[in-house]
Amino acid sequence: MNIVVCLKQVPGTTEVKIDPQTNTLIRQGIENIINPFDTYAIEEGVRIKEQHEGKVTVITMGPPQAEAALREAFSLGADEAILLSDRAFAGADTRATAFTLSCAVKKLQQYDLIICGRQTIDGDTGQVGPELAEMLLDIPFVAYVSQIEEIRDGYLRVRRMVEEGHEVIETTLPAVITVAKEINVPRMPSLRGIMKSKSAIISTWGIQELGVEESMVGLSGSSTQVIKIFFPQRAHQAEMLEGDLEKQVDTLIDRLKNAGLC
Repeated sequence: MNIVVCLKQVPGTTEVKIDPQTNTLIRQGIENIINPFDTYAIEEGVRIKEQHEGKVTVITMGPPQAEAALREAFSLGADEAILLSDRAFAGADTRATAFTLSCAVKKLQQYDLIICGRQTIDGDTGQVGPELAEMLLDIPFVAYVSQIEEIRDGYLRVRRMVEEGHEVIETTLPAVITVAKEINVPRMPSLRGIMKSKSAIISTWGIQELGVEESMVGLSGSSTQVIKIFFPQRAHQAEMLEGDLEKQVDTLIDRLKNAGLC
């Protein structure tokens, strides 16, 4: 069973700052972590490997420092890791990201199940998983998976979350799924895993290794672009009504009438 887990390194804080010149996150001085939803994807991939044998390959796209996230994945049970890092990948939207990831998965040639977290905590779009499956790899996709009920050669049955409860979906393999946090409880790194992660070999692939044109990835290959990022300005105004209670009520009614609210 060949399992691919796509993960992303994200800022480990909600107090982010935006560079007004580049409209990008200021990452200096901020601790980076594995996207929390992706930790459930790693755990589920390792559990499937333990039950059905095979291997877990983790892939991330990012700057060289994203290697730390892959080493952490090794400590959690991953077997192989690939870092997609190239200046040409910078500025990618979700579609360009999914395209780059799909090229890496296709280069692996053998894959049965691709697992992603349901969304990232920085972009928060939840688009990469379905784009990876439907637009680029052209294989089945199931979102919000909360339980894998059965898996065997060429077949997968999962339970997915919906507003009214749950749905049971059967599909063929290979397939892409995005998992919800209800699917498992991620394990802590083992001492053996930590030692393994320090000496693990991580392959780094750029546009040459993927065999793609620069115009197809990163900002050049993106269908959307971020024009501006800013925090909304919140203004609060208050007025204290004077006089006794009756006068205050009359004043309030007059204000509401003038505003067309009554």
